[in-house]
Amino acid sequence: MENGSHVNGAAHRKERILILGAAGRDYHLFNTKYRDEPSVEVVGFTHAQIPHIESSRYPAALAGPLREGMLPSTKPVVAVTAVRTGCGKSQVCRLVIDAARQAGKRVVLVRHPMPYGDLAAQAVQRFESVADLDKHHTTIEEREEYEQHITNGVVVYAGVDYAAILKQAEAEADLVLWDGGNNDLPFYKPDLWLCIADPLRPGHEVSYYPGDVNFRCADMIVVNKANTAPAAGIQAVLASAKALNPRAEVFVTASEVSVDCPDLIAGKRVLCVEDGPTTTHGGRPSGAAAVAAAKYAAAEVVDPRPYFVGELKKTLDKYPHVGPVVPAMGYSEQQILDLQASIAAVPCDAVLVGTPHDITQLISVPQPLAVVTYAVADLDEEQQQGLGLKGLGASPGLGKALEGRLAGMWTAKS
Repeated sequence: MENGSHVNGAAHRKERILILGAAGRDYHLFNTKYRDEPSVEVVGFTHAQIPHIESSRYPAALAGPLREGMLPSTKPVVAVTAVRTGCGKSQVCRLVIDAARQAGKRVVLVRHPMPYGDLAAQAVQRFESVADLDKHHTTIEEREEYEQHITNGVVVYAGVDYAAILKQAEAEADLVLWDGGNNDLPFYKPDLWLCIADPLRPGHEVSYYPGDVNFRCADMIVVNKANTAPAAGIQAVLASAKALNPRAEVFVTASEVSVDCPDLIAGKRVLCVEDGPTTTHGGRPSGAAAVAAAKYAAAEVVDPRPYFVGELKKTLDKYPHVGPVVPAMGYSEQQILDLQASIAAVPCDAVLVGTPHDITQLISVPQPLAVVTYAVADLDEEQQQGLGLKGLGASPGLGKALEGRLAGMWTAKS
């Protein structure tokens, strides 16, 4: 049957569209632009990057009225986005939460979609306790994003239908905090737009879409990880900011790591387990665990790659840039089992866990664990001088600046 409609006696064939994505903005684009557009037919979605979702289908039950792509809110919205995954969005989100709490405001965080299961059932997901992570059958990757905020007393929303999510979030929030997964654009119109850049990956702020759009549109640009990045990388990102987004206020910050059991690291042979997305499609060979191993004087970082089995070995084959670390991959039950077996097989004194969730909820290994945490911090005067930042246009005091910006937002939307 020919797919078309008749207007004034003439047949008009619908434009047939294939949406490329990874179960995130692709669904949001369909929901807000195409699903009720009579002139087009969306024939399907590609599912790149995320394993084990290739055969999933978008449910008809999620059809609804046409809406604009960046949705307005009745509450103030702060959007925290990035150039690439693994730049430090979660750290900056916590700083925004702290600033809002200082003003006595309640924050609800809305996370970019990670719908890897039953899409109709996952249309609107609300996480208030760690038990909700089990209730919604979340993957390791989802737990890495949600758990740290839940344990900080923040309600987290995610799902597929972000108009319905926004309506629920507004009912219990003074501030809606958009946490933009990977490097995607905000789904909600922000009153304050932040973009986190990584000087360990200079140039990515202009060469990776849509992260480059975040970088060009942000009100604030945060050049994070300055304490571990080369000065040349920091200066390159600052030069990009000046050239591409001169109106943005720019901050250079450190990403400070700490561990709960430093005695397990000093002088020991350690295994580094890292955030999965950062060290796979994020392109980084290592992450926070490797930084902590150096900071706390590990005698050796044991190379685990010869011990990878099953799904984890396939991950290494797909991402050969991964260094001597274990990406915490857990998109499926089999991946979690293979992750557990791979870690358990590595001869080491301790496992240094750099993934931001309690991995012991899903796996059990014989080695003792040291847990890495990290937080954004302002550079002191000596650090700024050592990195040659004087005169390059970076502003001091990200936390104080956020408090000032939020104060203006409360007044504007009150």
